[in-house]
Amino acid sequence: MTERQPLPDWPLFGMTGDVRPTLRQVRDAGQACTLATLISVDGGGPRPEGTQMVFAPGVTAGYFSGGCVESDVADHAFACLADGEPRTLVYGEGSPWPDIRLLCGARIEIFLERVAPDDAALVELLSAHVERRPVVWVSDGYARQCAEGLSPWPEAAVVRRHEPTPRLIVVGGDPTALAIAQLGAQAEFEITLVRPKGPSAAPPIAGVGYSRAEPAEAFDAIGVDPWTAIAIATHDLETDRAALRAALPSTAGYVGLLGARRRIADRLAPLRAEGAPDSAFEKLHAPIGIDIGGKAPWEVAVSVIGEIVALRYARASGSTSTTVPAAAAAAPGSRRSSASEAAKTLISDES
Repeated sequence: MTERQPLPDWPLFGMTGDVRPTLRQVRDAGQACTLATLISVDGGGPRPEGTQMVFAPGVTAGYFSGGCVESDVADHAFACLADGEPRTLVYGEGSPWPDIRLLCGARIEIFLERVAPDDAALVELLSAHVERRPVVWVSDGYARQCAEGLSPWPEAAVVRRHEPTPRLIVVGGDPTALAIAQLGAQAEFEITLVRPKGPSAAPPIAGVGYSRAEPAEAFDAIGVDPWTAIAIATHDLETDRAALRAALPSTAGYVGLLGARRRIADRLAPLRAEGAPDSAFEKLHAPIGIDIGGKAPWEVAVSVIGEIVALRYARASGSTSTTVPAAAAAAPGSRRSSASEAAKTLISDES
């Protein structure tokens, strides 16, 4: 059996939500790995179905329970890596290991499969990741496939959809824009900061790309798709308008505009005068972010990333709501109605 090292005292490996970069790292090293997938949750566990971990010599990424089961899962993962046999682990009610329990009382099932570095499904998964194509991973532990629109076969234990990495383009260069970019990078977004005619040196923030181009040119170069969010956070009316002109007709799933409510009409009125249709404003969130009451750079960053994530999960669940439930319940006279309604209201009431 491949010997494994004890998990570290500080589980920074659990900060990884998307295991595809780790799978690439292991594949590039020519190593096989064990891919662990949470296939069933009963009783409100800490992680949803589809959550994954990766185990390989010297490599651990992801988490299932915040410390309750990870060490035991690692033992089984390295056994799987050694013998190649898939297995299903059960923790909670019906588990063969009654001494291992989740503090939340949940019952979870985790499926383990050994994946070789030259596995065709893995190659396709990583290719789709680079090319920003959604695909479905289907596996019974012995055979696996990865493709868009794939249907599972009866023996399949894992049916897991992988979408492109969330992309966030931040337009601006002040501390608030930098905070949004940095927090987005920490939250595993693919980040580019756009600052037209900005400094030649990129911002000293890990994981953040940089463009000095005008918004339309920058967006074209970066690539905007339905998994892209655009946060416009400048203090320049012309740059705001240029960014909105390029962002609103695009396929971006989210467009947010920073600014006091009384100033937003000034940014939007010229666009409407130019003939922008009402539908162009449907994706606009203005003022940007969930209303948490704070205005400091990190507070705004939390509100922006929170809003983008909330909308992502609302769409995934089929919800038509774009408001965090707690915010809607707690905020009298909610600061934002629907995006298109907000655009119309701001134009008509504050122009």
